[in-house]
Amino acid sequence: MFVAPGDVLTVAKQQQAEPFDVADEGVFWSHRGERCTFDIMVEAFGLDAHEPLVRLATIVRGADTDRLDLVPEAAGLLAISLGLSRIHSDDHAQLEAGMAVYDALYRWCRDAQGEKHNWSSHQPARGKVSS
Repeated sequence: MFVAPGDVLTVAKQQQAEPFDVADEGVFWSHRGERCTFDIMVEAFGLDAHEPLVRLATIVRGADTDRLDLVPEAAGLLAISLGLSRIHSDDHAQLEAGMAVYDALYRWCRDAQGEKHNWSSHQPARGKVSS
């Protein structure tokens, strides 16, 4: 469902809330140039030295700005995001469902980038049997 930026701004003012990800020059939490809202948040909260979040921001930027050439994972995030938008008509339900996706991507960025998946990668380690 498309909501006009003016409607979002009106509701935000009524609710004394911060509008988010709306194309309006008066909205702080939004795209700037080639950077997406997630980039702005990482920078504004002083998290731009935390490498896993910087990597995640690149994935999000690629998916959110149709720059799928930035990193291979951007296409997957876009596909998942579009799928979630088809499953959930309510923004809050979609956000709740998407949180697990972002948590999983963050963990991958933090400590699983080098892991490869094969038949043995998730098998328990075979310990030596003592006699």
